Amino acid sequence: MHLTAPAGTGRTAPRPRTRDADGMAVASFILGLLGLLVLNLLLGPIAIVLAAAALWRGTARRGRAFLGLALGVADLVVLVVTMQVTGTVSWSL
Repeated sequence: MHLTAPAGTGRTAPRPRTRDADGMAVASFILGLLGLLVLNLLLGPIAIVLAAAALWRGTARRGRAFLGLALGVADLVVLVVTMQVTGTVSWSL
């Protein structure tokens, strides 16, 4: 008679920390993508921080976190380029 299940036979739920990190990776991707269109000064750094936190926590969606990181950096690059071209802090389509 066994009081506990043998090791490796039960299904384990994903750890909440990994699940939170996966959500952060997706959020960084979405905010980075949105930041290319609007509020890139605000959304770019948020996407970078969320992507870094997701990677630090060990997300299963590493590709999405790296895309969020790249898009966050691209947001800031777009902002700097448009500031240089137009001579203003904001830009419009």
